[in-house]
Amino acid sequence: MSSPKTNSGNFFEDFKFDQELIHPTPRTVTAGDVAVYQALFGPRFAVNSDKEFAKAIGLPDSPIDDLLAFHIVFGKTVPEISLNAVANLGYADGHFGVPVYVGDTITAVSRVIGLKENSDNKTGVVYVRSTGLNQHDEMVVDYVRWVMVRKRTESPPATDPILPNLPAAVPASALMFPHQLRMSGYDLQLSGSPYLWESYEKGEKIDHVDGMTIEEAEHQMATRLYQNTAKVHFNQHEQAQGRFGRRLIYGGHIISLARALSFNGLGNGFRMVAINAGTHANPTFAGNTLYCWSEVVDKIVLPRRDDIGALRLRTVATKDKSCADFPYKGADKKYDPQVVLDFDYTVGRASPHPPLDSLFPQAHRLTPPPPAPCRTMKHTGAQGTAPPAVAIVGQGEMVDLVPVAVDHPLAAPMTIG
Repeated sequence: MSSPKTNSGNFFEDFKFDQELIHPTPRTVTAGDVAVYQALFGPRFAVNSDKEFAKAIGLPDSPIDDLLAFHIVFGKTVPEISLNAVANLGYADGHFGVPVYVGDTITAVSRVIGLKENSDNKTGVVYVRSTGLNQHDEMVVDYVRWVMVRKRTESPPATDPILPNLPAAVPASALMFPHQLRMSGYDLQLSGSPYLWESYEKGEKIDHVDGMTIEEAEHQMATRLYQNTAKVHFNQHEQAQGRFGRRLIYGGHIISLARALSFNGLGNGFRMVAINAGTHANPTFAGNTLYCWSEVVDKIVLPRRDDIGALRLRTVATKDKSCADFPYKGADKKYDPQVVLDFDYTVGRASPHPPLDSLFPQAHRLTPPPPAPCRTMKHTGAQGTAPPAVAIVGQGEMVDLVPVAVDHPLAAPMTIG
């Protein structure tokens, strides 16, 4: 006698506009999580690596990598949102709030902000805003993503689309930095890079030079670390019958590898503060070697801060192709087949005003002033009707038109999640 107690995941028909999804189970971050993440990706940013460095700029401890927090929240959302997904199509309007430290407990909640049935009668696109909160109910990460989800039964579109109006980029006024940051203690010798905010120019391109080969065991271990249960990353028996005949690499794995590789050229990008847009342009598999390059899209002056500036960056990752010639899109506006990630994000960088104590090595090893109490920071995104532009989204023969803001960077082809 069988009993239907297992979770088969939601299909497109199960989602309703403005539906709230509370995701089990909460996750307490441990030093082991940080060590495994470090072993898998090798990020070298000083604030996340050195407790004393973090204290010297006013933080109580070394925070975990911003993307580790993002992945933990993302992993929480998979069973309810994307267990039956064909592809994760894109990201937008992502905000990083209070830093996460070892010992913090993260919970996640999502709200459906858009729905669109596809003309193939087999799938639909679900837009969700997901928010991660710590044990104090403070926002740690908040972002929009949209996924192509299978229908339970094939049927022609029966409802009008409801689509969110998403910004092209997170504005400077919405970028969040810990209020206790005091960048006068930022040590350039220990950070590993002499280049500050003023060192970069809008339009500048940087080849990050280094490459990293993806191993089968590593990408599965990383995805399990986030408790991400998406079948396409694990079940080779099932995936052998699919389009590619093998397991896909979780798109977030590529984002973390690219971020780690970008240290060589962007080493003082000490905090990720926004995800403006993201596209997984082509699939990635174990055995591929990743390279990446970045472009400075914009230099952002922050309100009321003269010791921190922000850089809006586009980091492009490729598989099995170096980035010396900055591969991106062809004349037809389609991605180079070796491009696997087009990631638009914003990072905070130290600025030399006022002068940094790092001009005097080790001078920052002084006891910082005690941090003021944290204030709760929450963010809710605007919802709206369909704006007057389209993005082509889909995987293989599953292609459809999805309206987006006319100036949105995702008004371009998107495929594999």
